[in-house]
Parts: sequence; structure tokens; C-alpha cells
Amino acid sequence: MAKKVLWVVLAIAVVALALSFANQKWLTGGGDAGPASGPLPDAPSVTMKDLQGNDVTLEQFRGKVVLVNFWATWCGPCQIEMPWFIEFQEKYGAQDFAVLGVAMDEEGKSVVEPFIQAEDFDVGGRKMKVNYPILLGNDDLAQQFGGLIGLPTTLVISRDGKITKRFIGLVNHELILKEIEVQLAISN
Repeated sequence: MAKKVLWVVLAIAVVALALSFANQKWLTGGGDAGPASGPLPDAPSVTMKDLQGNDVTLEQFRGKVVLVNFWATWCGPCQIEMPWFIEFQEKYGAQDFAVLGVAMDEEGKSVVEPFIQAEDFDVGGRKMKVNYPILLGNDDLAQQFGGLIGLPTTLVISRDGKITKRFIGLVNHELILKEIEVQLAISN
């Protein structure tokens, strides 16, 4: 019986290790952490709606480094990242940087707006509200950005409208920060 348990544990460990190595790049956001290899596409020409019903286009942000974050109110990892994005917007907003949060909740504004109004996030020991535009997304919009295989999905877009990095899932704060700083430094 003990040998059988040992073999089962060993088999589980081997499978876990293999999956860990196979998914390491995807999970850490290294490279273009997405399903396709090769160069990432240009950012699409899209029009989205904000919580007030106004049209927001990516073209409005041309000349800025833009972080587009696909998230949902029910997504725990998304909520972990939101204070980071508040911090990035506060720190780099005056340097031609913008964060756009694209909420993917099926219920839309009816759940997203109350969530945004109610939530205070801990940003460096301070309680802060989201300080960047929240836009309403859907599957058609997500497809224009190359599709989503999970939430959160975060894209960094260069000043000239190229997607430079795609992070899928919860990744390290420093990885996202590094890509933002690289893109901000390119034109400065």
C-alpha cells in the first residue's frame, strides 16, 4: 500500500513539474505570454464606452504609452493588480502614460459601476479609488485585441500604437513596471 501511494505522489509530482516548466513563460508574463508566437499585432482601431456612456478610442491616446487591462469584478487576481495600475497612473500619468481598464463582466455597467464606486484599494498604505478610465468590454472587443484566454490580460501599447507586451494572468508587478518604463524611455 505504501509503495502504491508513493508511486501516485511521484506521478503527480512529475506531471506538476512538467506543467510548471511548460507554462513558466506564460505564467510569468515573459516574452509575449500569449498563445501565438511571433510579433504582436498593432493595437486595433476600436471605440469603447466608458461608464458614463461616452465613446473612447485608442486613437485618442496616440503618442502615449497605454496599458490596457482586461479584468472583471469577480476576478481575484484582477483585484490584486488594480492597486498597481492606480500607482502607475499616478506616477506616470504626467509623462504621457495612460491606463485603460476594460471590464469584461457580462452584466456590464450594472455590476461594474457599483464595484468601482465602492472599492478603495490599498496603494502604498493609502486607500485610493481607481484613477483611470473604466471601459465596458465584450467578446467582440477582446477579439480585436487578439482574444483572451484568461483574466486578467494586460497589454502595453507603445506611443506609435504597437502592442509591445501581452501579460496573461496575474504577473509580477515589476515585470509590468519594467515594460512601462522601457516604453516611456524610448521616446524621451
